[in-house]
Amino acid sequence: MTSPLWVYLIGLAGMALYGVRLLVQWYKSEKAGRVVSPGIYWVMSSVGAVILYLYGWLRKDFSIIFGESIGYYIYMWNISILGMYKKVPRILIVLQALFPVVIIALMMRDWPAFSQNFLHNPDVPPGLLAFGMLGQFTFEIRSLYQLIYSYRKKRSVLPLGHWVLAVAGSLMIIIYGLIRNDWVLVLGQFSIVFSIRNIMIHYSSLRKEGKV
Repeated sequence: MTSPLWVYLIGLAGMALYGVRLLVQWYKSEKAGRVVSPGIYWVMSSVGAVILYLYGWLRKDFSIIFGESIGYYIYMWNISILGMYKKVPRILIVLQALFPVVIIALMMRDWPAFSQNFLHNPDVPPGLLAFGMLGQFTFEIRSLYQLIYSYRKKRSVLPLGHWVLAVAGSLMIIIYGLIRNDWVLVLGQFSIVFSIRNIMIHYSSLRKEGKV
């Protein structure tokens, strides 16, 4: 499906924000000599997710909506555990929490139309949609892994498994984007470079600590 240029620009803005968050996180990790989890990373993740929800809706691409739904509230959890909500008006937090619910409710208010446009979109055959969802799931499940890991550590951490899943998911999303002729999805995965670099920083810090 060919969309107006402004729709692609919305998607590109979301992907750019996702890329910049990794650039910031990578820079701070390089300075610290270890993988760090800065608050700005999670704030930019949350804003980027909102933008990509809109992009997925406008593109009628359920795999994007599905993928963003996995990590959205985990971003909020990390912002919360870092204490960044303390100075934010409660109404803004409520609106942030309700945003995915509203988007999904709008999508499903007309089930036949939702089924036709999102689940049986002729531009996204069932097999391709399943592959796209698997790619998004692999990429976004890293957030669930990060949540469980951080919860056990009682602090926000970006562990090795997070970056390994990010690399695997990015490769699948790139393939999906190429097949769908969606250059926004393909360009958005330039962040795979930072994921690979974080894996390298992780092992470098372990060597310095004499753990490998």
